[in-house]
Amino acid sequence: MRYCKMLLAFAWLTVCSLQWTGHAYAQINTDRVMLMGRNALYYEDYVLAIQRFNMVINAKPWLGEPYFFRGLAKYYLEDYTGAEIDCTSALERNPYLSNNYELRALCRINQSRYQLAEEDYRHVVEISPMNRGCWHNMVLCQLEQDAYERADSTLDLMIARWPKEAQQYTLKAQVAFARKDTLQGEQWVDRALQTDSFEGNAWAMKAMLLSQRMEYRQAEQALDRAIFQSPRNAPLYVNRALTRYNQDNLRGAMSDYDTAVELDAGSYLAHFNRGLLRASVGEDNLAIEDFNFVLEREPDNMIALYNRALLLDNTGDYHGAIRDISAVIKEYPQFWEGYRRRASIRRKVGDVYGAERDEFKVLQAQMAVAAGTYKAGKTRKQSDRTIEDYNKLVEEDEHETEHEYASEYRGKVQNRHAELRPQPVYVLTYYRQPSQTKGYVAYCDRVDSVNAAKVLPHELYLTNDEASLTEDAVKQHFAWIDSLGRQLQARPDDEALLLHRALDYYHVRDFENAIADLNALLQEHPARVVALMLRAQARLAQLESGSQTMSAEALRLGRLMVLQDYSRLAELAPDVPYVHYNKGHVQMLLGENEAALVSFTEALRLDSQFPDAYFNRGVAHLLLEQMQEGLSDLSQAGEYGLYHAYNLIKRYSVKK
Repeated sequence: MRYCKMLLAFAWLTVCSLQWTGHAYAQINTDRVMLMGRNALYYEDYVLAIQRFNMVINAKPWLGEPYFFRGLAKYYLEDYTGAEIDCTSALERNPYLSNNYELRALCRINQSRYQLAEEDYRHVVEISPMNRGCWHNMVLCQLEQDAYERADSTLDLMIARWPKEAQQYTLKAQVAFARKDTLQGEQWVDRALQTDSFEGNAWAMKAMLLSQRMEYRQAEQALDRAIFQSPRNAPLYVNRALTRYNQDNLRGAMSDYDTAVELDAGSYLAHFNRGLLRASVGEDNLAIEDFNFVLEREPDNMIALYNRALLLDNTGDYHGAIRDISAVIKEYPQFWEGYRRRASIRRKVGDVYGAERDEFKVLQAQMAVAAGTYKAGKTRKQSDRTIEDYNKLVEEDEHETEHEYASEYRGKVQNRHAELRPQPVYVLTYYRQPSQTKGYVAYCDRVDSVNAAKVLPHELYLTNDEASLTEDAVKQHFAWIDSLGRQLQARPDDEALLLHRALDYYHVRDFENAIADLNALLQEHPARVVALMLRAQARLAQLESGSQTMSAEALRLGRLMVLQDYSRLAELAPDVPYVHYNKGHVQMLLGENEAALVSFTEALRLDSQFPDAYFNRGVAHLLLEQMQEGLSDLSQAGEYGLYHAYNLIKRYSVKK
């Protein structure tokens, strides 16, 4: 059973009346430092977040909250041992917060300590008995321990509380299959599908049952439904490829194996079976690549080695073929087909004596060959290493259903929204992801002018894909903040110094001080486009990191302030497409989708190859139920490099 990592995102914003003296970091205000740590956590700057929480722990070691959040940052960094220790420290200080138990359980799951994780989930459901996700996770932990009776009992409690949730019935089926009760398992699968016809795991189980009965057409249809729900699940494509192969649909099977390899480059089954199919259609060199991959992973896989030998023979590498077959014969000295094939290749290279020895071996073993143990059927199990079945496709020994640990802990808050959401705003930053240099690159002459003036320590980029800071970069920004603070005491209205420090505050996620510096700058120079852009993005970032703890009205008013900044920018810099794009994004956040269409259209008028603008305008159209226009824009976005637009096209084209 494979489990996806389940991550946590928290969004916080606390109104603080206490101010930093002279914007300096000489004195620790723990509330402010906690806020900065949470902001850094939200924006995935985990090293910075850990530093902030360390400061709070050193100042107030009796508080449990900073231990929890430091543990969360470590969890994101996959330091599960360190994260578990921090969660335990938090629980020692306050044993009544379910979040601490829940995060510690996830840490223990990632260390395969399922019994301890189950104990944590029991604490959670005692505190929050209606937390269905934790009940679900507790069952998965019980399954990992083969504790089927406990899992059944837990599922009975869940079904009594949530009778309309299909996942419980799917898990019931899994317990039945684990007990080898196929009939009972199929009944639970059918009940799950009756409850929810979109339950992907149940469709995958149904396909497994149909395949076992050799009802391959129906199994393929069931896998179609499962893939529709989980389009990035590589094992589903591998399983569907086998159903297609058993229906002699080789082209469809090959397509599924290609997709499986794209999704999971390390898939043994996809590479091995694709290699066999490629060999069957004469794509020998490509097939050799697949078997090379298998042999890198399993050097002692004699079946893969023999298949590669046949392909090397076909492509003229006779010595390589003899080498591989000789290794197979050494492992299987009664593999007569191997002797026959090696004899044929030896004759090609002029080794008549060696060929005759192999042919004599075959002649002596004719009776053994006649009584060989070839199996019926077109596939073999992965654990079956019978060398005579070298040309059969491979299937899993046991079909395993994909499950995810349910959790509220899911990374960035943006990732918790519905899939139909706009692309992020473009921001000014020193740090962008490397991919930005390969695809669409944003250009703004105002930003270029600031870079040309050399008033900042790094080149300023305009991007909607910021990179996280390294530890060294964090230290450098704090050093600059201290240095600039001393310079600003002598020159408090210096435009360049204020812009420089505002960027430093922004990068360490101290949005309040960044906005304060930008307010001071704009008070003296109200038409500075770059400063206004930076203030708008800092305000929006502050709102995003605090959205879950703010009232709906406060959030709306905050977004209106951001929109006011972008509207002013549209007047000052009407020729910059990113200003109109960002304005449209905020209008969508406010639910003003028709106004957003106007803004995105203006951005596209200024830059007709702006993929994010096409994408966001497409999303706005779909939200307005203008399907044809939305799909057209998404198609353009995909054409210009935003490939995940095609997933939305697939999902929403059926609604036209």
